[in-house]
Amino acid sequence: MLKRFYPSEYVNSSYVINYEELYQAGYRGILFDIDNTLVSHGAKADDKAIELITCLKNIGFRVCLISNNKEERVRTFNDEVHVKYIYNAHKPSRSGYHKAMDTIGTNKDNTIFIGDQIFTDVFGANRAGLKTILVKPIHPKEEIQIVLKRYLEKIVLFFYMKGQKKKP
Repeated sequence: MLKRFYPSEYVNSSYVINYEELYQAGYRGILFDIDNTLVSHGAKADDKAIELITCLKNIGFRVCLISNNKEERVRTFNDEVHVKYIYNAHKPSRSGYHKAMDTIGTNKDNTIFIGDQIFTDVFGANRAGLKTILVKPIHPKEEIQIVLKRYLEKIVLFFYMKGQKKKP
């Protein structure tokens, strides 16, 4: 039952992923959550995020931001990185992920989703059939509803990590 919430991979940060390797494996699209995935909650794009998105574009990736936030928040972040974006995505609904892939011209077989939350980001992307990479949140300061979900996420991560140890 919990497996529907498991990511394909779990890493420390969006900034440690080997994107060149993913491109060579045939992936062409990357969908990113913003808050606590690329920057702290509510922050504008910083130099690190701008450098990452620029690098991904140079590799050849098509990038789309997908957020449950209002357009103003997403647009403000995007003013610095200049990619496509979906706001008010209603994650974990599949529709936002499908819209994002349509927007950048990719499909579920060549698109990766990267985010920091299990019950919205990963669960929704899994439902849409995407490879998912869960990252640890950048900053502990979060809205109360997210803080509460983090307690439940710890249970899912416990069983996920336990299962990872059993793999050869």
